[in-house]
Amino acid sequence: MFAVIKTGGKQYKVASGDIISVERLLGEPGSVIDLEEVLMISDGAELKVGKPFLAGAAVSATVIEQTRGEKIIVFKKKRRQNYRRRRGHRQELTVLKITDIYQAGAPRKAKPAVHAKPKAEPHAKPPHKEAAHKEAAHKEAPKAPKKEAAHKHAAKPAAKKDARKPKSGKRKEKK
Repeated sequence: MFAVIKTGGKQYKVASGDIISVERLLGEPGSVIDLEEVLMISDGAELKVGKPFLAGAAVSATVIEQTRGEKIIVFKKKRRQNYRRRRGHRQELTVLKITDIYQAGAPRKAKPAVHAKPKAEPHAKPPHKEAAHKEAAHKEAPKAPKKEAAHKHAAKPAAKKDARKPKSGKRKEKK
């Protein structure tokens, strides 16, 4: 028996016992997920096709692990324009093991309750140890008294004039 399911915008042909990698689905390793977007089921003698999905049909799968795919390099270039951009991408994946395929109206096995956790919110980075140490030292050090500003009209020392003439272009030769 096999089924064709849709998840993550892609279609997969699966049978009981298959291990597949799909785009990220929420769930901890060991949890059970029901994939209800079933496009087709075949049990060898009979073929059922949905329009677009089969009502009541489902595929049960166990989450094996959450992982990431291989790195893909995206390179853009426009010739003679000095334009080049290089960017990498790694897709987050969920590895599933297909356990059962349920047809419409077929009895289902009782499954354990699944509590899918939403993606963790990004936390602020902890402050760097050296920066925290410098801040602590800065707070403990006593402040130096402020210097008084010099008077605006105080006499400035005379600037030294350079005895040499500035070089400019070609020199004239004496005859």
